[in-house]
Amino acid sequence: MRELEDDRGRLCYVVEGEGPPVVLVHAGVADHRMWDAVVPALAEGHTVIRYDLRGFGESAPPSGPFGETDDLRRLLDHLGHDRVRLVGASFGCLVAVEFTLTHPGRVHSLALFSPPWPGSPRSAELSGYDRAEAAALAAGDLDTAVRVNLDMWLRGPSRGWEDVAPGLAEALRGPLRTSLVNQDTVEGYSEDTDAGVAADIAVPTLVGIGLLDVADFQAFGRRHAAEIPGAALVEFPGAAHLIPLDAPAELTAVLRDFLSR
Repeated sequence: MRELEDDRGRLCYVVEGEGPPVVLVHAGVADHRMWDAVVPALAEGHTVIRYDLRGFGESAPPSGPFGETDDLRRLLDHLGHDRVRLVGASFGCLVAVEFTLTHPGRVHSLALFSPPWPGSPRSAELSGYDRAEAAALAAGDLDTAVRVNLDMWLRGPSRGWEDVAPGLAEALRGPLRTSLVNQDTVEGYSEDTDAGVAADIAVPTLVGIGLLDVADFQAFGRRHAAEIPGAALVEFPGAAHLIPLDAPAELTAVLRDFLSR
């Protein structure tokens, strides 16, 4: 991976393909590798940019206050891209939305897969997950915290592990562990705030939800699609929360069609 050094630490990124630039922003339990199965087809017609957010993957945890939106802006300036197609998954959607609202002239289009809705009340299921993760981390039991997250975000509430593609849990375990180790540092230094509301987004937008995901996130996705002017909603019947891992072929087909318009 390439590195972008600044006074806050090190951002690691990779660039593949040629054509109009597309930026893929990973989920908060993963790193840039969650897009591995999607990139080859996208790179046939686009310059595909992936990076690890601070404290994820190979990017160092922040050493002081920072903003995810500022990080993305600096990366695009470093690479010489004035305007990009922006794609986010889960937490990466928050980064993508805030960047779009803060720098609307720099975003050609926006795709959001399993987007959160900041400030929304949490169901008993999500609240239970929060408590289980917090208890495990407070006890210093990182293995249990990893398992709790794999159960919620990869397996999901609607299927057993026998229904999850072989190898996905092991592939995600390392990136997830890194995110949990650095979680307090990242959250303590992050200065990003909500820049606006969904209705203010004025670029072509695609929203995707997994029908095996927790009900909260299905509702969040539908709300984004309803409130962003002109947004299209796509459902992935065989996917839980991490659509690029569960349904890479289907996501790639939908995304290539959307990006080509």
